[in-house]
This record gives sequence, C-alpha cells and structure tokens, in this order.
Amino acid sequence: MTDVKIKPIISEKTRYNGYKAARSLKEVVLAIFFAVLLLGVIYTILAPIIGLISLSFMQVDDIFNPTVFLIPLNPTLDNIRNAIRFSNYWNILTFTMIYSLGLALLHVMVASFVGYGFARYKFYGNNIIFAVVIFTIILPSQVYMGPLFMQMRFFGPTEINLIGSYWSIIILTSVGMGLRSGLFIYIFRQFFRGLPTEISEAAFIDGAGPIKTFLLVMMPNAKPAIVTVLMLALVWTYGDNFYSGVLLPTTNFVHNSMGQIFQNLLNSRGNFQSDYNLTAAQIATYAGILLIIAPILLIYAVLQRQFIEGIERSGIVG
Repeated sequence: MTDVKIKPIISEKTRYNGYKAARSLKEVVLAIFFAVLLLGVIYTILAPIIGLISLSFMQVDDIFNPTVFLIPLNPTLDNIRNAIRFSNYWNILTFTMIYSLGLALLHVMVASFVGYGFARYKFYGNNIIFAVVIFTIILPSQVYMGPLFMQMRFFGPTEINLIGSYWSIIILTSVGMGLRSGLFIYIFRQFFRGLPTEISEAAFIDGAGPIKTFLLVMMPNAKPAIVTVLMLALVWTYGDNFYSGVLLPTTNFVHNSMGQIFQNLLNSRGNFQSDYNLTAAQIATYAGILLIIAPILLIYAVLQRQFIEGIERSGIVG
C-alpha cells in the first residue's frame, strides 16, 4: 500500500483571524512607538517652559533646598513684582506692543496687496519676481543686512542717516523687505490662489474695478490669512532682536530690557557678592522672561482657531 500524506487544511476564517491578530499587534506597536515619540517631543518643548514657570514662583530658600524640584515649598509673587519694578515693564510692554502691532498691520497691507497681484495677474517676469520673493525666505537675513544697513545709513541722494529712526523699519516693510515679508507674501499668494475665480469675475461683472474688488470682495474672504500673517508678524516683530538691533540699536524693547532686572535689583541691594542677592536677581530675571512670553501666549489662545485655519488654507503645511 502507498502511504498517503494528508495536508492539514487551514480554513479561510483561521487565516483571516491570524491576519487580523498580526495587524492588530502591528497597530498596537506603532501606536506605542508614536505615543513615546510624541511624549518625547512634548517634553522637549515644554520642559524649559515648565522649569521657567517653576523658578519664577520660587523663593531663594527653595533654590538652595536640594529637596525642592519644580514645586516650590512656599510659592511667592515677589519675583514677578521685582521683574515689573526693576524693568519698567508696563511702559516698555505698551511701547513694544504698539510698535509690533503697527508693523504687523503694515505687513498685512503690503503682503496682501503683493500676494493678490501674484495670484490673480499674469505679467512679464511674474515667475522670476516670485522666485526672488521665495529666495528672500530661504536666504538668511544676515547675508543682506550689511547692504541694508549701508542703504539706511546713507539713504537717498542726500545720504540721510536713518539708523536709529523708525523710518528705516517702516520703509523696508512698505516695500516688502521687512522681517519675514517674503513668507507673508507667499501665504497671501497661496490663499488667494485657492479662492474661486468666479468671485472676482462676478465683482467685475457688477462693475467693480481691480482695487474695489481687492478691498471689498477678496480681503473679506481672506480673514484666515489675515489673522495668520497678523499673528506671525506680531510675534516675530515682538521678539525680533536682529532687525531692531541693527537698525534701532538705542530703542529699548521688552525683549532686550530683561537684563536691566538683574543689574537694577543688585544695585538696589548693594551687596554684589552675596549669593542670596545674586540668586534673587537671577530668578527675578526668569520671572521677567515669563512676563515676555505671557502676552504672546494670551494672543495665541484667543486667535488659535483662526490661526490654524489660515495655516491650513495657505498650503504651507505638510
């Protein structure tokens, strides 16, 4: 007799259950991996901020106490008060916010107008000029800051010195060469390209000219892009230490006034060599940094939804 080998038959249901189990295991492993990765990124971003908040409410005794970690034994607002007192915080913050908001509005006006032109009008050299705009985004500002400085130092035929004058920043922003102007033009250009052409065509049929169409039809539909550019311009101008440091070296903005806290607090106490006074000055400076961040976080919390919508619709994510 011939031996007959019988092969086990695996049912389709068994195969499906095995495939499903393997797929579920793979999904669980990937979920754990991405969760750990996300937690690592969150910790990397938030750890310095958490430490800054913790130090801002600590007393000097908590700093010297090795058992204290992040949570102070006796929380205090003295550091916040010292930061406000020794930096003239409210006056400098008001001045900085007015300056930043004014430039941000100017950025919106100029970038929206130029971006609309790139999006809706075809003219000779359109792509070349837009490539130059993109080039200003990629090129570090340190590369062309030297020529800009010389241009503002000897501005115009009469060689007027605009260094230290707000006109230097205003002129650069007005011609689309301000801080991150290229990016703002790109955002508006992408946003206007995403709007249906039927909107402007309908306005043209109704008798609206190019300027009227732009101001009364297109701009009301560009609120997400306006909020995005306004927020980015406000934040970057608020914390700018490069343009303002080169063109406005004598102006005291909130982001470069925190060094006064350390020196002024030590001067008020007289003893520069005391570890206690040095530590008190340091944590008061940390509290001052927290005060710098707070207005921007508040603005973002209020405009978060519009900001995210504008970023998504501008096409600069992904």
